[in-house]
This record gives sequence, structure tokens and C-alpha cells, in this order.
Amino acid sequence: MLKFKNTVFYHSIIGGFAALMYWIVLFGTKLEIGRDIIMPKNGNTQWQEFINSLAHNLEHPLAILLAQIITIIIVARFFGWLCRKIRQPSVIGEIVAGILLGPSFLGMHFPDISATLFPVASLGNLHFLSQIGLILFMFVVGMELDLRILRTKAHDAVVISHASIIIPFTLGMGLAYYIYESFAPAGVQFSSFALFIGIALSITAFPVLARIVQERGINKTRLGTIVITCAAADDITAWCLLAAVIAIVKAGSFVSALYIIVLAAIYVFIMIKVIRPFLARIGNLYQTKESLSKSIVAIFFLT
Repeated sequence: MLKFKNTVFYHSIIGGFAALMYWIVLFGTKLEIGRDIIMPKNGNTQWQEFINSLAHNLEHPLAILLAQIITIIIVARFFGWLCRKIRQPSVIGEIVAGILLGPSFLGMHFPDISATLFPVASLGNLHFLSQIGLILFMFVVGMELDLRILRTKAHDAVVISHASIIIPFTLGMGLAYYIYESFAPAGVQFSSFALFIGIALSITAFPVLARIVQERGINKTRLGTIVITCAAADDITAWCLLAAVIAIVKAGSFVSALYIIVLAAIYVFIMIKVIRPFLARIGNLYQTKESLSKSIVAIFFLT
């Protein structure tokens, strides 16, 4: 009985305010007397106006980004599911989905759909969002690494990673000898071209490898830790070499590349000697979910 009375009371309040709004509009229309009120007339029906408004809203950058995210997730999940069915990592299917949605397939065979769904002006936002996702994913991979295993296998990881660089690097330079005349741009020295080809064949797709290791469930094992460490050392070395090559090509000397290498060394030193002890102290103070506050979560995201 009490619940019924409360319902009637609330409905009465809603009805009273609805009547009040109606009388405000009714008396407000009288204020239009003597004012030149212009009503838009374009000859369109209400349905056409709705379609035009919907089309205009869909051209907004946020609407395009949401449509891209939905499309990418659906297609990537579908091809990832197909790859899992044939006992392959789902990341392989996601790469295939990216190729199909890119200019190689969709842009070539369905250019109108590609231009509508992936306009050139929107690719910057999509690239930015993808980098944020990659940063968060690599952060999770780093959190799950067992550094105790890494300390005992660090020497092996460095040797393996550098061996995996030198062999494809040498083969790439050998390939450059045969394709230099056909593919090298005009005015580019053979040494620069050969170094670029060698590095292109040496750099590991580190995020892809990390995803495969995580998906297979071996990221917390000894093998998974060594694999991730080897790929990380491979990437660090290869990107430093790339910085050196770019500096040599642009400036003609190796000296300018030293700045990048020195800054990278400073960054690693700060992360190990300053950031890591700081985060360890925070982790010891807030070990449970009950003691974890929004400010602490923000600190980890900022780091």
C-alpha cells in the first residue's frame, strides 16, 4: 500500500511539472507577437532532415573513430577465431584482418568503402589510439616478467639476441648488393642502402612475439622470460643501429647518433635506479585492493 502511494505521489509530481512546462510554452508563444520569426524551409521532409542530420553526425571524428574501432574489433576477432581453430596464435589472424582492412585489399578492391570508413584525415587519431593500446599492453607484459629468471639467464639472452641480429643483418647487406641498382633511390649511397636493408631484416616484431608468448601461457615460465628478454635486447640493439644509420645518412657522421644512444642509456639508468625503487615502495605500501586508491592507480598510469 505504501509503495502504491509513493508511485502515485511521484507520478503526480511528474504530471504537475509537465503541465507547468506546457503552460510556459503556451504563454511564451505570445511573446513572439511583433517579432519576425523565420522558419527554415528547404523543401525536405522530416525523414530527409533526419537522414541529413544522421549523415552529418557520422562525419564527426569521434563517430568515425568509433566505427573504425567496432569494425576492427569484429574483423580481428573473427580472423583470430579462425586461426585458433587451426591451432595458430590469434595475433596472426589479427594481422591478416589488418591487411584486409588496409589499402592492400579494402582500399584496392572497395575504394569507396575504404574512403568512407578509413578517411586519410582520421588515420592520425587511429594511429594515436593504437599506440596507447600498445603502451598499455607492453606495460602488462613487463609486469609479468620474472626478473629472477632474467638475472640468471641475462648473458645467454644477450648472446642469443645478438646472434639473431648479425646473421639476418649480414644476409640483408648481401641482398642489398643484388638489388641496389633496381631499388635504391637516386642519390643514395650503397652503404646507407645496405645498412637499411640489413636492419629491416634484423628488427623483431616485439609486440607480436610478446602477444604470442602471452597467449600460449608461457610468459611466466623460464622459456617465455628468455624469449621476451632476447626479443627486447634484439629490438634495443637494432633500434640503436637504426638511429646510427639515420644519423649517418642525414649528417654523414656517427657522432649525432651518440646523442640518442646516450639518452637511451640515461633513460634505462633512471628507470632502474629511481623509478623502480619508487614503484617498489608504493607496491609495499598498497598491497591489497582495499588500500589501493585512485591516486595510486594514476601514478602507475603516469609512469
